Amino acid sequence: MSEQYIVSARKYRPQTFDTVVGQQHITTTLKNAIRTQHLAHAYLFCGPRGVGKTTCARILARTINCENPTPDMEACGECSTCLSFQDNTSFNIFELDAASNNSVDDIRSLTEQVRYAPQHGKYKIYIIDEVHMLSTAAFNAFLKTLEEPPSYAIFILATTEKHKILPTILSRCQIFDFKRIQTEDIVGHLASICTKEQVVAENAGLHIIAQKSEGCMRDALSMMDRIAGFTNGQLTYAQTVEHLNILDADVYFKLGDVLLSKDVGGALLQLDNVLQRGFEGDVILNGFAEHFRNLLLSKDGRMARLLDVPEDHKRIYFEKAQIIPADYILSALSLLNDAEMGFRTALNKRLHIELCLIRLCYLNDMLSPAASADADAKKKRLEPGNGISQQAPQPVPQPVAQPVPQPVAPPVTHTMAPPAPQPHPVMQPAPAPQPTAQPAYTPPPVPKPEAVVAEPAPPVYSGNVAAPIPDLARKPKLGRNFLQDIHTQIGQEVEDQGERMVLDQQNVEQLFQDFKSYVRNELNQVPVAEQLGMMSIHHISENEIKVVCVSTVNQIYGNNQREVFLDFAKKKTFIPDLRVMVQLDPTARKEVVIERPMNKLEIFEEMASKNPALRQLRESLNLQVE
Repeated sequence: MSEQYIVSARKYRPQTFDTVVGQQHITTTLKNAIRTQHLAHAYLFCGPRGVGKTTCARILARTINCENPTPDMEACGECSTCLSFQDNTSFNIFELDAASNNSVDDIRSLTEQVRYAPQHGKYKIYIIDEVHMLSTAAFNAFLKTLEEPPSYAIFILATTEKHKILPTILSRCQIFDFKRIQTEDIVGHLASICTKEQVVAENAGLHIIAQKSEGCMRDALSMMDRIAGFTNGQLTYAQTVEHLNILDADVYFKLGDVLLSKDVGGALLQLDNVLQRGFEGDVILNGFAEHFRNLLLSKDGRMARLLDVPEDHKRIYFEKAQIIPADYILSALSLLNDAEMGFRTALNKRLHIELCLIRLCYLNDMLSPAASADADAKKKRLEPGNGISQQAPQPVPQPVAQPVPQPVAPPVTHTMAPPAPQPHPVMQPAPAPQPTAQPAYTPPPVPKPEAVVAEPAPPVYSGNVAAPIPDLARKPKLGRNFLQDIHTQIGQEVEDQGERMVLDQQNVEQLFQDFKSYVRNELNQVPVAEQLGMMSIHHISENEIKVVCVSTVNQIYGNNQREVFLDFAKKKTFIPDLRVMVQLDPTARKEVVIERPMNKLEIFEEMASKNPALRQLRESLNLQVE
């Protein structure tokens, strides 16, 4: 008959302080307290699940009652007390599950047992697990005993939620905070167990298990048992990733290379392949964001210790990090973070991820120095306070500065009028206003060839309607409304195709109704059309209309369809500078009139109103309408 199978979490549960993994700061303190006989009457072990709280409580209870402890303050495992503990027959150690024994009566029963001294050994130890589950009345009944127990009684409380315990209980305990076990410690412990169990395990596979366990040793052991059974003792990286339903790091490396090559089609195909394997979109975004974080950490050798990846992958991350610019990684992290936060509210989740990947494909173009410089230049040109005042006055001072000294010198130094006009016969009429109007003669020097060259720019704008927008932006017209003039000139071709519509509330509503029909019938987007039907439209001015939405979801649809509606409206109204605003107003919800069927009495009354003879017939025969 084969030996009964025991899961690794029970079979390899630590029996001494030295075998506890990742909690050296606590085990060392407890051993020193035992060595110096400075034992507290109450301990509180708190921390995440599966990090060794109950295990350390049992080891402490076993060690302080051991008859022959080792010099390192560990239980000998050979005395009668240790043997009775191993056989679970000790009368000095009591374990209570507060999750199922949380009433006042359970605590009263415990306090009654505390009154009796141990028959064998020095201490009676009470281990109360999940102590936060006790009721408030049970806590209050436990207070006095916990504060002043007999000299032989020691209480060890364990919990995962310290904040739920009353402060009066916390003040009576010596608190030990257990931390999550580090990935390297879990990997080392799993490797030692694999050696004992004769399981062939790759270090990368064990690292994935340790990552997935999130610092919980019990979860890591359970996953290792499951995968080892699934693979028949061959725990490889590929099988571990497949069994735990985790995206392989190679997927992110390939996807990153496709994005850097600006291959939009390849990126979308990679995404489709991942989705076909059953992975959710938020898992993809989260994993890809973690991938770019690892690339950012690999930029600096000092941050290499922060990389929580298998050793085989660290080399690849360092190689990739030298190729990808730092600004691209930071911008990609920002894009992925925004996409991950907006994924939950996205209506079309696949399109949401695809748009994020498309943006990442062209992110390098947005971050190139030329594009950044051009964007800054455009921004400065379009600012009314900066772009106009800095560019437009430049040609003006040049022609004025040269001719001004010439007319000023002759009037002051010579009294004779004829010699002054000899060098410049064109300016003969100038001597007349010499005494008082010298500043008024600044315009005459403008006809010089140097000054006339700067003025032919306006004919280029008005004559060439199809001139590109950047040319118009480089030489803006003077004036407060120059942007409106530019839009008017760009839309000149649109105006030539038809007469500009004069907007009012009636034709604006008809325009919006036509757009809803266009979305429903031609674009075949019925859900969008239904959302548009919940909106209302208002006429604001001759070139401005407002769309009012009734809910947050309705507003999302409105913002998504604003540009489509704007293009549709410009073609219908021939208004090139048309503007559309989207506003949220929950009070604008339309009342839906629900028609109910009439009952028999209402049907009779309507028929009788049309034919009074029916009412007379009913009254003469004394009939009742059922």
